[in-house]
Amino acid sequence: MAVYSKVYDSYAQAEAAVRDLEAAGIPSADISLVANKYVSEQYEDVTASSATSTGIGLGAATGGGAGLLAGLGLLAIPGLGPVVAAGWLAATAAGAAAGAAAGGIIGALMESGTTEADAHVYSEAVRRGGTLLTVRTDSASSGEIEQILTRHAPIDPAMRRREYEEAGWRQFDPAAEPYTPSQAELDRIRRR
Repeated sequence: MAVYSKVYDSYAQAEAAVRDLEAAGIPSADISLVANKYVSEQYEDVTASSATSTGIGLGAATGGGAGLLAGLGLLAIPGLGPVVAAGWLAATAAGAAAGAAAGGIIGALMESGTTEADAHVYSEAVRRGGTLLTVRTDSASSGEIEQILTRHAPIDPAMRRREYEEAGWRQFDPAAEPYTPSQAELDRIRRR
C-alpha cells in the first residue's frame, strides 16, 4: 500500500483536493485530513477538546459513508493540540487507533512512510495554519492520486524547511506554544 501526504497553505486547497479524490472513487476511509483549528471559526477559541469532541473527527476513519469532509470534528493531537481532523491518520496521531504507537503527528506520519525531515516540516506547517492531507492507496491508483494532490498546489517541503530554518526553526517542537495567527493569516487559512 502506498501513502501520499501533502500540506496545503489553505484549507480550501485541501478541501478541493478531498472532493476531487472522492469524485475519482478514492474511499473516504483511505483519506485523512488534519487542519489547524483556525480553519473554522467554530473552533477558533477552543483551547482543549473534550472527550466527546475527540471522537467526532474519527467517523471517516471507520468508513462513514457521508464523505470525509462531513466527518470533520475537533480532535486533540499531541504536539498540535486541538485540530480539525478526520480519518485514519488523525486517529493514529491522536493515539485512538487500534495498535497506535505513542500518538503524535510525527510518529503517525513516519509510520505511514513519510521521512522524518518531511514529517517535521508538515507538522510545523499544520501548527502554523496549514492543512495536511494524507491518502493511502493500492498501486493501481497511485498516479491519479499524485496528479490530484499536485493539482491543488501543495507546499514544497524542502523549500518550506529552508524558509523555516532561515527564521531559526530547527524541527517541530511538540512543546512549543500554540500558534496564534494574525487576521491576515486567518484569512489565508480559511480562504475559499
